[in-house]
Amino acid sequence: MSVFTGWRAALRIARRDALRAKGRSALVVAMIALPVLGVTAADITYRSADQSPAEQLTARIGSADAMYGDSGMGPIQQMPDGDMYYTESGETPEEDVPPVDMRAVFPKGARAISEQSVSATVTTSYGIASTEITELKASDPMVRGKIDLVDGAFPRGTGDMVATEAFLKSAGLHVGSGVTVTTSGRKYTITGAVELPADLKAKQLYADPGAVIAPWQALADHDKKVPVPRPDTAHWLVDAAGQDGIGWKDVLAANKAGALVTSRQVSENPPPHSEIPLLKTNPQYANSRTYESGETSAALITVVSMALLEVVLLAGPAFAVGARRSRRQLGLLGTCGGDRSQVRAVVLGGGLVLGGVGAVAGVAVGLLLTVVFRPMIENWAGHRFGGLVLRPAELLVIAVLGLVTGLLAAFAPAIVAGRQSVLESLTGRRGVRRSSRVLPVTGACVLALGVLVAVYGGTSGSSALVAGGSVVAELGVLACIPVIVGVLGRLGRRLPLSPRMALRDAARNRGRTAPAVAAVMAAVAGSVAIATYMSSSQAESDYDYTPSLTEGTIYLSASDAEAAGRLPAARSIVEHNLAVTGGRADISRPWAGSDCNVYYAEEDGCGTLELVKPTGKGHTCPLDTKGAKELAARLSADEHRAMMRTPACVDVHTSTGTFGYESHNIVIGDAALLDTYVKLHDPAAAAALKAGTPVLLNEAYAENDKVTLKAVHTYSPKDKEGRKLHPGPARKTTDRLKVYVAKPQYATTPGIRMILPQQTAERLGLHTEPRGSLYAVAHQPTDAEDQRVAAAIEQAGGGFWVQANQGPNEGRDSTILLILTLFAGVVTVGAAAITTGLAKADAEADLTTLSAVGAPPRVRRTLSGFQCLVVALTGVLLGTAAGLVPAVALRLVDLREAMEYMRTEPMESAYTPIVLPWASIGLLAVAVPLLAGVLAAAFTRSRVALARRAG
Repeated sequence: MSVFTGWRAALRIARRDALRAKGRSALVVAMIALPVLGVTAADITYRSADQSPAEQLTARIGSADAMYGDSGMGPIQQMPDGDMYYTESGETPEEDVPPVDMRAVFPKGARAISEQSVSATVTTSYGIASTEITELKASDPMVRGKIDLVDGAFPRGTGDMVATEAFLKSAGLHVGSGVTVTTSGRKYTITGAVELPADLKAKQLYADPGAVIAPWQALADHDKKVPVPRPDTAHWLVDAAGQDGIGWKDVLAANKAGALVTSRQVSENPPPHSEIPLLKTNPQYANSRTYESGETSAALITVVSMALLEVVLLAGPAFAVGARRSRRQLGLLGTCGGDRSQVRAVVLGGGLVLGGVGAVAGVAVGLLLTVVFRPMIENWAGHRFGGLVLRPAELLVIAVLGLVTGLLAAFAPAIVAGRQSVLESLTGRRGVRRSSRVLPVTGACVLALGVLVAVYGGTSGSSALVAGGSVVAELGVLACIPVIVGVLGRLGRRLPLSPRMALRDAARNRGRTAPAVAAVMAAVAGSVAIATYMSSSQAESDYDYTPSLTEGTIYLSASDAEAAGRLPAARSIVEHNLAVTGGRADISRPWAGSDCNVYYAEEDGCGTLELVKPTGKGHTCPLDTKGAKELAARLSADEHRAMMRTPACVDVHTSTGTFGYESHNIVIGDAALLDTYVKLHDPAAAAALKAGTPVLLNEAYAENDKVTLKAVHTYSPKDKEGRKLHPGPARKTTDRLKVYVAKPQYATTPGIRMILPQQTAERLGLHTEPRGSLYAVAHQPTDAEDQRVAAAIEQAGGGFWVQANQGPNEGRDSTILLILTLFAGVVTVGAAAITTGLAKADAEADLTTLSAVGAPPRVRRTLSGFQCLVVALTGVLLGTAAGLVPAVALRLVDLREAMEYMRTEPMESAYTPIVLPWASIGLLAVAVPLLAGVLAAAFTRSRVALARRAG
């Protein structure tokens, strides 16, 4: 019999066996299809979400041939893509350049439409919101791809607008709602909802050219109380009108006139470097480099490494069970003259058949799920896909990988089946084999080697060594899993019946349990690695973040002296509309001059106030001196961090502009400011303020509990009385004040160095004016609350701002962490459930015996639940430990880079923390295993069907 004939018979036997045992075959197919599905969906999503240059260009210029804009610099030279340009002379123009006559620059016969934006406030269903209004003929075909209509219709006249869906949602509006531009008083109707495919979260309004800016300007010219519109520089979308497009010669001609051009034809077919004038004077621009974030690199390293292991591990136990279930059939094959190679071929044929079905099913379902969940994925990504990008070669490789997975998973069971004697196969005896002691010892050594390699890669800055060491370490853990599973059987001696049987069953059938645990471990390890790296990076970002206000506070500020007179009404509005918890602190600003407007004072018109910082140890930051680099080279990251947090150095991380630059972060306040804003609950400090003693928050400015306050008194030309009393140059005064010095931790208080009592400011001859109020709030204002407050303040006369501290979490999206946790959870539940199903199929005789000896029906349910729980919990705990290896090593790489940068820039932080994502770990380690156990128990039949007697 030829080899081909033998394999054809083996495949036919394998196909019939798969059809005969449909349940077990379905489990095997699911094992193989699960990783193939995930890799397929990830590949299609990654390729589709990665916008091509053509898609990025369409997002900028729509369907137009080019976009023109006035550079405002006169003649320029530009790169073909328009992202980089400079003046033709190479020098920045010193005077204002007259605007470009765009109509004269466009190619002959071209058609153009203008695009111009202006910031404005508009009414909403809640109140008033600040937004950007763009004048653009959105219905023009040239705009397709830049703006797409989702609902309703485009504007039909100057009284209509369209809005993005994000704006409508935040404003509580819908198609057909009316809005009023408060700055001009004009009313408009929202006729449609649009979206920007490149930015789904944009909150904007669109109107036809001439609908907003022109009437607003006309009203401002007529009524001086109306603010003047300040539109951005106009851009023009241009259609070449029958020509082949706008070529490089057209671009160069426009550059001579001072216009910047982004051309579709030039972007798709860029000219050679020899024809680009900018590269002749700046050849370095030719070598453009792209950078990936650390999180992206970590994701690629860990996901690729862990996914390959997972694909190889998932299907092994299913074939081991299948081979045992078919051992009588394999024994009959031996009695008919079949040799061991033919027995192995039958088992491998099962792997080939089921692997092929699983691979095809995985690719198909992965594609289907990507299509179904595409809108959700696009919303997470923040932009639309140009289309689903399917690369047949990559999908074929993924399918072949699934097929190879089936063969690899069936390889070990095939070897075992080929070694079994015909007598053992026909009688159903499994035999007794001692577990190898070499494998766990080797695994422990490999684990230690992998950890050492990963750590060395982290300390040496090599991501490749980190990836390699992490994979080696995980392979070492895999080799130790059979011993770990064996130990589990000894832990259940004093447990009730069901968990004791589940642990012993897992230990007795290590060939089935160990690969399933390994599969769960691989999925969890990758997710924990990325989640740990991202959590650590976010903690680093939080540390580097400079807050504008203390946590849990908002700031109501007056824009000028006139508005300051209406502060009581504004305070009432804030207290009525926001989640104020009762704490309020009123502050005033001090200045040393006269006739000083809050925002529009002439240079030095407010005078200056300065806290003079003493010199010497404890006052001067060592990292800001001449020998700072030498000092930084000797410091560890923790020592550098501790030094940067001292009061002498902490000014680097303290906001200086929240309450005004001119006062050197000195504010007028009372004890309420300590409680509400500074969070300094100290009766001694409150008593000091009441007695007229300033409270100093940064002790580096104090010397023997005293500070030096330097004031420069200047007088505006409008202040004739002040000029008459103090003619000549500005008057300078220096005062030594006794202060109450707060503890060092209060030096980081944003915007405040010293709190000055009102009576002390008057004694020093300083001018003061109410600036606003600080409130403690239960939560940051929502969009609706912000809009209500803005409307009420505008109705009361305006002139106030409500500032909230968004915190380091602004703009942070935890979707990636959620997806990773869900992915690991699905794989964990799936692998544990499939393993439980295989255990039931493999132990059907034992379950029948249990029923025969009088075990209650619920034992089957609880046994299945605990079997599933054992696999899931063991895999999750091992995966968490394995995932920490690459995460810690990658953070060591980041630490090395941060230390090198810190030694060149001593004032830059080298803080590189390692933070565990406890929420994700808790969900995986507790919730997911319990869910898997409960589901397994719920879907298990409590009563067993009567078995037919053999023979």
